[in-house]
Amino acid sequence: MMIKESAKNSKMLKTLSLVKSSKLFWILSFTVLTAISAQIAIPVKPVPFTLQTMMVVLAGAFLGARNGAYSQIIYLALGSIGLPIFAQTPDGLVGFARLFGPTGGYLLAFPIAAYLTGYIIEKNKSYIPVVLAMFAGNVVIILSGMSFLYTFYIRDLSEAFILGAAIFSLWTIVKVFASAAIYFGIKKSIK
Repeated sequence: MMIKESAKNSKMLKTLSLVKSSKLFWILSFTVLTAISAQIAIPVKPVPFTLQTMMVVLAGAFLGARNGAYSQIIYLALGSIGLPIFAQTPDGLVGFARLFGPTGGYLLAFPIAAYLTGYIIEKNKSYIPVVLAMFAGNVVIILSGMSFLYTFYIRDLSEAFILGAAIFSLWTIVKVFASAAIYFGIKKSIK
């Protein structure tokens, strides 16, 4: 009886190890982390402050360009079908309609930002390029979001810049350096 139980536990540990080493597990993990980070929000109109962009660049950093983008495409797909994983916003839009709301430009840039971040880091994993890659990913998100706000909601470029980009500048700097610290901390502990 003990031998059967030990063999069963060993088999379960091997299966768990295979799951943890699979790319799909990590892609879905970053999808979930992005969803969780969206719930940590400071509601500001028209776009709330969240930790989502931090997870987007970390997805690219840890998973690489392609898999980081996949994690964000899955996130957008799950939110589009109506799962409550996008950050709460005052506009009340849910599901697919959210991609056409004030936050749509930011959300749609997530896969591109994860891809760009991952692509740069795949080329050079030292500190300065990693930080610059994370800044580049955030800039893509912010510029896309600001452009979307300007085009569809705020017809004044300076107001769109203030409400869609400038307001996030300090927050972005903090998140980029926190992301870099997390990235290097985890990479160091894995070695």
